[in-house]
Amino acid sequence: MHYFLEKHPNITMGDQQEIHFFDDDATFAATVDYERLHKHYPLVASSTIAGDCTPSYLYFKPTVERIWNYNPKIKLLVLLRNPVERAFAHWNMQRFKGREPLDFFDAIREEKTRIAGARPTEARRFAYVDRGFYAEQLERVFQFFPRKQVKVVKFEEFKDKQRETLVSIFSFLGLEPLRSVRTRDRNVVPYERVMNWEERIFLYNLFADDIAKLEQMLGWDCSDWKL
Repeated sequence: MHYFLEKHPNITMGDQQEIHFFDDDATFAATVDYERLHKHYPLVASSTIAGDCTPSYLYFKPTVERIWNYNPKIKLLVLLRNPVERAFAHWNMQRFKGREPLDFFDAIREEKTRIAGARPTEARRFAYVDRGFYAEQLERVFQFFPRKQVKVVKFEEFKDKQRETLVSIFSFLGLEPLRSVRTRDRNVVPYERVMNWEERIFLYNLFADDIAKLEQMLGWDCSDWKL
């Protein structure tokens, strides 16, 4: 998503991906200095949209209110992946970075204990399951932002129907679509192994009710997320 957004001539995504301004508790412990955020963006024309792709903003509870306090007219893009696949990909990324000593099934069984004993900013690193309960996270978003300011995109459609989905995203932002842009996979990490059937069933059973709630909330068909 970041790759395609930064390709648009009327969008600037700042000087780095995942700025993590609004989920930094130290920043909000006293009077907030928004210049620490603004320094990531060069002087831009009034026709240019400034954006940031920080996935943890959806999960970290104080973030949505902080964004609303900064600018209640902001538009939000939310990209949601099958939570079963997301959990395994998250674990694999942590393994790839050398941050996760446990195998996947052990990690998800220990997750609640690890979260309870960690600082919130650290807990999200191994919240493989917890970050996949999307309905609660979106409910928090909709408490502050009207739905017309929030576009929720299904990851699988973004991947399989890329051009069509990008047109709808740029339209939501009030921009003309890109005429052409080369598709490019980003954040590609080799998988240590595949998820086995026992793990898949275990995770689906955890997420089934939340997936049904999400379908009702968004009017989505998530049959491709189900076993």
